Amino acid sequence: MSDEPRFLTVLTTTGSEEKARELAAGAVRERVAACAQISAPVTSVYRWEGAVQNDPEWQVLFKTSSARYEALEAYIDREHDYDVPEIIATPVVRGGEAYLAWVEEETSAG
Repeated sequence: MSDEPRFLTVLTTTGSEEKARELAAGAVRERVAACAQISAPVTSVYRWEGAVQNDPEWQVLFKTSSARYEALEAYIDREHDYDVPEIIATPVVRGGEAYLAWVEEETSAG
């Protein structure tokens, strides 16, 4: 049995609610995520190009199967408006059986 989780949540952030909605809808439409949740603005403090930045961002949390992670990462890289988008995957170690079955069904390639 593999130690790799069957399901993941994948986080990205973007600088506008509109872009967050575009990323979420596109990922679901392309079946690389079963669903995506958009969180209200958060404040991100980070260093970029030698300066400390302090900006509002919208978080998008995708629910996907591990089998579709590579396709989701490629989608985010392709569609994101940042030069270096945040893409962080977290394993889902447990979850409701019916919900996880739905995630698997919705992210099947065909």
